[in-house]
Amino acid sequence: MNRMNLARKLPSLLLSLATMSPIIATESNLKLTYPEPAQYWTQALPIGNGRLGAMVFGGVASERIQINEDSLWSGGPKDWNNPDALQALPEVREAIFAGNYERATRLTTRMQGPFTQSYLTLGNLQLAFDFPEKAEVQHYERRLDLANGISTTNYRIGDTRYTREAFSSFPDQVIALRLSSDQEGQITFSMSANSLLRHESRAESDHTLTLKGKAPSHVEPSYRRAENPIRYDDSETGEGMTFEMQVRVLNQGGQVTSNGSLLRVEAADAVTLLISAATSFNGAQKSPSREGLDPSKIAREFIAGAEKQNYEDLKSRHIADHQELFGRVQLDLGSNPEAEKLSTPERLANFTKGKDDPGLAALHFQYGRYLLIASSRPGSQPANLQGIWNDSIRPPWSSNWTLNINAPMNYWPAEVTNLAETHEPLFRLIETLAEHGRETARINYGAGGWVSHHNTDIWGQTAPVGAYGEGNPSWANWPMSSGWLPLHLWEHYQFGLDQEFLRERAWPVMREAAQFYLDFMIQDEDGYWVTAPSTSPEVGFRTPDGKSASVSKASTMDMSIIRELFTNTIQTSEILAFEEDFAEQLREVLKNLYPLQAGKRGNLQEWYKDYIELEETHRHVSHLFGVYPGNQITPETPEFFAAARRALEIRGDDGTGWALGWKIAFWARFLEGDRAYALLRNALRPVEPDNTHISVVGGGVYPNLFGAHPPFQIDGNFAFTAGIAEMLLQSHLGELHLLPALPDTWPSGSVHGLRARGNIEVDIEWEDHQLLRCNLTNRSDKMQQVTIRHKDLHKDAHIAPKTEISIELSSMQRQQTR
Repeated sequence: MNRMNLARKLPSLLLSLATMSPIIATESNLKLTYPEPAQYWTQALPIGNGRLGAMVFGGVASERIQINEDSLWSGGPKDWNNPDALQALPEVREAIFAGNYERATRLTTRMQGPFTQSYLTLGNLQLAFDFPEKAEVQHYERRLDLANGISTTNYRIGDTRYTREAFSSFPDQVIALRLSSDQEGQITFSMSANSLLRHESRAESDHTLTLKGKAPSHVEPSYRRAENPIRYDDSETGEGMTFEMQVRVLNQGGQVTSNGSLLRVEAADAVTLLISAATSFNGAQKSPSREGLDPSKIAREFIAGAEKQNYEDLKSRHIADHQELFGRVQLDLGSNPEAEKLSTPERLANFTKGKDDPGLAALHFQYGRYLLIASSRPGSQPANLQGIWNDSIRPPWSSNWTLNINAPMNYWPAEVTNLAETHEPLFRLIETLAEHGRETARINYGAGGWVSHHNTDIWGQTAPVGAYGEGNPSWANWPMSSGWLPLHLWEHYQFGLDQEFLRERAWPVMREAAQFYLDFMIQDEDGYWVTAPSTSPEVGFRTPDGKSASVSKASTMDMSIIRELFTNTIQTSEILAFEEDFAEQLREVLKNLYPLQAGKRGNLQEWYKDYIELEETHRHVSHLFGVYPGNQITPETPEFFAAARRALEIRGDDGTGWALGWKIAFWARFLEGDRAYALLRNALRPVEPDNTHISVVGGGVYPNLFGAHPPFQIDGNFAFTAGIAEMLLQSHLGELHLLPALPDTWPSGSVHGLRARGNIEVDIEWEDHQLLRCNLTNRSDKMQQVTIRHKDLHKDAHIAPKTEISIELSSMQRQQTR
């Protein structure tokens, strides 16, 4: 389509077509920098390739590289379903419909199963350097370059400049650590490995160090008190995953010797360490001890492949792979050159004091994208509560996949920030849950389809947790993740328009999830379809007689998730021309699904009745699911849009790190950029590195910019990134809404490479709060008709397949949109 034809299709108030010059955001310095080594884990710098992760401390006399492998978990496959749940269900419902919510809450505990297993640390690589005892260290710098995915440590001792580089390579599946100096023969150190798990470490040769170990057969969650929380099975066929780490030393000059569990490098010019690791994990349904893979063979093969290349080739391959993903999006929100000269902790401290540093928000936006690339790649496990980085055996909340917000939140940036490939591991987990969840639906509920609850692990647990009656139903008994998770498959289709994916992978998951809720719901006395039992995750309420409870029927989140699932499943049926009878059944139920309600405070009700929450400013804002990530509550539903806004005001502007991130997205959807920015500022509050005790307020970021609940949860990083994207571009209402929630503090800037639904890449440039121009690239194989919205302007355009158009506002139009 030529420009003349395109121009004729645009409205009379012309959007002038600019030349096809790209909008390239001039990004600020995309580096995290520090003037001293890390003392705490939350000061160390993360690298990862989806499967192998490491935390680099950057010590001088000694260096610690803490290692993770994403499949290293406690336990093994087990039966988690509870036949007693089906027997308890009628009693629970009887109590609910009698209005005895306290009794219903108590009875619901009979429907629980076991707790999930825990994600584990693998171990540490320790380097001890031979420097004079009182050597003076000068010009120290430690940094993480987000653009190339490399952690670097530099310092000078005497006349020698020392440099270390570390990265985790996806193409070669190893961690590479390069030690060099600007003078010959200056690299001397001893190397050892250790682990918190049962292990054995030894030098296999003068150039190879191995660490072999076995994981516990069971680890209790960190919040449970138990006499023996970490249990190993020492029987001949005992359960427990085996693992191995191998480190190969490739030295230039000098010599390498071994002594028991140590390797010694002396007087080398430079050294490359190749670190590989693997486990016996062989799938969610196979015992890792009896049917597991050989971790030694896997680790050895990765090392063998990597050592065929020189260091510069390994580095080049890593950078090319990383930048192909990371470089798709650039963001410029303005800059403060003086602020960008400071270290990252100094920038955080000054930002909290109100000093201008728009580049810090852009840096943190890109950090979220960096962490997603580093913790979730095709073939890896999905990013868990801590991504892939964990230094303990009993990490907070088992570092599992918490499905009532945290795991879905991890993937909110995947599509819109142009990292769709990182979504794949979550899809595979969802498919595993769908397979396992059929039995849980049948045994626990007597229903068809599939169901999963609020926690899962690498073994794909689908039953509710709680140790068969010890868990609080407010979080344990939540059979709604099987309704939420299919939204990720639908959104992947919406952004990419891949009908084969929709047909082969999304439809089976969505269809069976919808079937479960058709079977699970019952009709209330008014003929409405409701869920029972039902909770609003982790939030309790006060009953009319003054008692505390958490279980009732038809919570707003339940109804919103089901409405979203049924609507998307109907649309999928229409697109694929599949099962019209089933789609019609969903339409009929939708007509009588319990509706949204506005409460006496002007707020969106959280429960079936207008009960008051036990904690008014609770971190979970689950009843606003229909605002974000759903799209049922919009300006097109003004009554509930206003009620949802009021509910968010009641919850307040504080919370945990991830809760603050969610609120950024909410306020963006409410089209209030300054309010979103206020939450953004809160989300960047510095948290002390040793503050790892659980807190439900005062969230922010640690010195290494990891999200602080506290303790560390990576979902806060990902929610921050998704929130900024939502402030700059929204496409959930069938139009490209440009700069929908731009705050006053970002008057001019640009973004390149965001992704809208319809497989359209969007570049935006603005000045003095006004849109200057946008470039739209249709990545699909079909002609696309799009509606472009900015403030009061609505313009239509057609974009041919694989074609880019550039649209520029005239100065007259910019005046009219003020």
